[in-house]
Amino acid sequence: MVTKQGRRAAVLGSPIAHSLSPVLHRAAYEELGLAEWTYDLFDVDEAALAGFLKGLGSEWAGLSLTMPLKRAVIPLLDEISGTAASVEAVNTVVFGQDGRRVGDNTDIPGMVAALRERGIEQVETAAILGAGATASSALAALARICTGEVVAYVRSQARAAEMRQWGERLDVDVRTADWADAEQALSAPLVIATTPAGATDALSAAVPERPTTLFDVLYDPWPTALAARWSMYGGAVVSGLDLLVHQAVLQVEQMTGCTPAPLIAMRKAGEHALAAR
Repeated sequence: MVTKQGRRAAVLGSPIAHSLSPVLHRAAYEELGLAEWTYDLFDVDEAALAGFLKGLGSEWAGLSLTMPLKRAVIPLLDEISGTAASVEAVNTVVFGQDGRRVGDNTDIPGMVAALRERGIEQVETAAILGAGATASSALAALARICTGEVVAYVRSQARAAEMRQWGERLDVDVRTADWADAEQALSAPLVIATTPAGATDALSAAVPERPTTLFDVLYDPWPTALAARWSMYGGAVVSGLDLLVHQAVLQVEQMTGCTPAPLIAMRKAGEHALAAR
């Protein structure tokens, strides 16, 4: 049973000042009546992570982790979930009453939940733009909802090889294609853009007249040129804020024991914070 007595949580990463996690988690605490709970942010890099964890007391309930800590934290934990192990990335640490540190990855089920919210339960094929860490999480999410081939559009042979390896590991049928042909991705039933800001801007001119569903993992700046054109043509768009909120919902539930977490209040808080930037 969750206690309303003071507990602590935080998000760690470097850089971290831009993070919306405090806004989302604090909104959840307010809605849940957890007035004594606090959620902060700390700029922590890989070298400082072990020392930071060692200094935490029994008042700590959990941590959210962003880059560059999602892989670096794994050797410092007592246990990680199968979901986290599947992509070798932990974005959530929950501290048990016995002091055990348990790692999980809420990005993957968060992606699935964000798509399900828009009515996407299953697709026959999909396309991924990019091949970084977020792309591997996208593949893991697609392993749950895609029944056929996933085409990943990448910029190098090394990245292509990595994506094929992730596909084998996650049991996803992955074919890679050159980034120069990325316009072809836009006709897929589901397109997941995992690239940095600006990388897909040039593709906006190639959006088909009847686009399907675009999941763009960015949220600031928003909308991206691709997402704006996609919406203008009537396609469904899932944003990075949708992902951020859904993965944070799962984090709040794990850290506090309160289920369900207040999705609507958390999303409103995130939208307000982004509008104020």
